[in-house]
Amino acid sequence: MISFLAVAALTFAAIVPVELPDKTFVATLVLTTRYRPVPIYVGVLAAFFVQCLVAVLAGTLIGRLPRQPVEFVAAALFAVGALVLLRGARRDGSANPETQDAYAGRGAAGARQGWRAAVASFVVLFTAEWGDLSQLLTAGLVASGRPVLPVFIGSWVGLAVVSGAAILLGRWLVKRIRLAMVRYAAAAVCGLLAALTLIEALAG
Repeated sequence: MISFLAVAALTFAAIVPVELPDKTFVATLVLTTRYRPVPIYVGVLAAFFVQCLVAVLAGTLIGRLPRQPVEFVAAALFAVGALVLLRGARRDGSANPETQDAYAGRGAAGARQGWRAAVASFVVLFTAEWGDLSQLLTAGLVASGRPVLPVFIGSWVGLAVVSGAAILLGRWLVKRIRLAMVRYAAAAVCGLLAALTLIEALAG
């Protein structure tokens, strides 16, 4: 049970800082300017369920290959993720403060509700997240030997928390949290995963 919770927590800790300054947060925040919160959340949760399912299935298939080469590939994937996040953090840090504040200036004109809003939210998030860094990290965690179910749960809950934060606190968070610092934290998490996975590969 402890191992299950530890893997789920590790996955959650990897996904949240990766997605907080990324497309999941921004896309959900933009959706709140058009639709009611409840159908948005229903749509994005359904999209994340499918995306996480695809990711863990891909990781399972990759994990059937010889273990050591797969671990080297997973370590490289985490390292690339860290580099991408560092690059984004530097870009965010050098941008004008107004760049971030622009997300908070959108009005909620023409808000809609119902199943159409849920479907629209599903389509937007499903498309935005396809092949995204969080999906690759989820697949990499499974491929590197972490059990499927806690990785799936940790990833899905992490994405659910990020999108929920965007719906409830999006404009407030964007005004007060520097996205560059979040990206640096996410890069550190990815770097740690890369190092741990590389050590496991070399030990094998």
